Amino acid sequence: MDNYLIPDSSSITKNFPTDISTSWKECLRVIKENVSQMTYNTWFLPIKPLEMSDSILKVQLPSQFFWEWIDEHFNTLITKTIHEVLGPQAKLAYVIFEEKETFDISSLTKKEQSYNSNTISSKSKPEFETFLNPRYKFDNFIKGEGNQLARAAAGAISDNPGGTSFNPFFVYGGVGLGKTHLIQAIGNKILDKFPDKKIIYLSSDTFTVEFVEAIQSNKVNEFSNFYRNMDVLIIDDIQFLIGKEKTQDLFFQIFNILHQSRKQIILSSDKPPKDLKGLDDRLISRFQWGLTADIQPPDLETRIAILKKKSEDYGMNIANDILEYIASNITSNIRELEGCLIKLLANVSLNSREINLALTKKTVQEIATDRKVNITIETITKSVCTYLKVDENKIRDKTRKKEIVLARQVAMYLSKELTKCSLKTIGLNFGGRDHSTVIHACNSIEGMKLIDNSVKHLVENIRTQIELSST
Repeated sequence: MDNYLIPDSSSITKNFPTDISTSWKECLRVIKENVSQMTYNTWFLPIKPLEMSDSILKVQLPSQFFWEWIDEHFNTLITKTIHEVLGPQAKLAYVIFEEKETFDISSLTKKEQSYNSNTISSKSKPEFETFLNPRYKFDNFIKGEGNQLARAAAGAISDNPGGTSFNPFFVYGGVGLGKTHLIQAIGNKILDKFPDKKIIYLSSDTFTVEFVEAIQSNKVNEFSNFYRNMDVLIIDDIQFLIGKEKTQDLFFQIFNILHQSRKQIILSSDKPPKDLKGLDDRLISRFQWGLTADIQPPDLETRIAILKKKSEDYGMNIANDILEYIASNITSNIRELEGCLIKLLANVSLNSREINLALTKKTVQEIATDRKVNITIETITKSVCTYLKVDENKIRDKTRKKEIVLARQVAMYLSKELTKCSLKTIGLNFGGRDHSTVIHACNSIEGMKLIDNSVKHLVENIRTQIELSST
């Protein structure tokens, strides 16, 4: 079929809208109501309206593949939308960027295309949701001996994403030491320097949940393509991919595509790659291709510097001896340092009190008393498997062996009791099981506790061990 010929502007009909920007925005509004946010960001935001003539809306697409996907999956939705917004006679014509070939949405088939898609490129990028926290900047990340290497590498990556030998960049360290701050600071700096870059930040838990939803809605290709198109992919807490084999397989493919394309990959974890037992050896190997850098608990001087910076941010003028006392008594976690300042600020502002050493000592004691290591599904699973002498990997398998089923159900039950995780998240951590499986497991354990004291004592003993180890 012949391509549409776009006539001169003098032939534009009187009844057809002439404000193309407004008209296309209205089309996007209707489309957005009928698709997921990920679908909207991936397949509709990149479309650029060009002109309207003789009831034909001409739009630009970034690639041949892009047009094929649009034509196959959203033809009906787009046709219905342009008829609703622009009138029943309206039609849509596509132009592939650089090739300038135009396609009729209603009748052109893939066999009628004849150009080299390798020459296609896009010079303009759409608005894109990064999920980066704008508060996480290098300016408010305090450098110290414990994070010197990680901070220096992060700065180099920000200046040349994908162009250094630090790809992937793998940051690891304990809770509350600033990993999330640092990796998001990289993303924010890249966004400032290179606003056209596609950057996304998310946790591995979010990645897994989105993948499961893509499977359920038969949109795995769309999901995969979304992440393969990133210029910078930042994944927090990569250790939570352990035990999720299908998610690991897909992430392995995405990792390879991005790395081969010299796109920047940034990962964080609570431990180095070699200690991520239960993660695919292929992934562990690839995580070690670039730079692995740890973040250690800050020394006294760094802790004082952090407190000074935080107190300035809160508009608080605190004496050095007060800051030194806090830094000397809260040693392992930056979040706890900030928590202590917030409590002091609350006391000062709500009770009209002055910040003195007595008030500071009381506040530090409260922080120390309340301090607990966050109980996670991972720590619960380890405790249950150790107590029942069960292989931790087996608990995520499909086996129905009695001892494995018991361990799995107890771990699910305690995960629901001791964490704030949703049923869906708990299920995903046990081999990608459905939330209904978690409900069944919890009901089963509750029932067994009522009729079997040995099960009741078993659950309570494991719970006590977990809580004691978390204080």
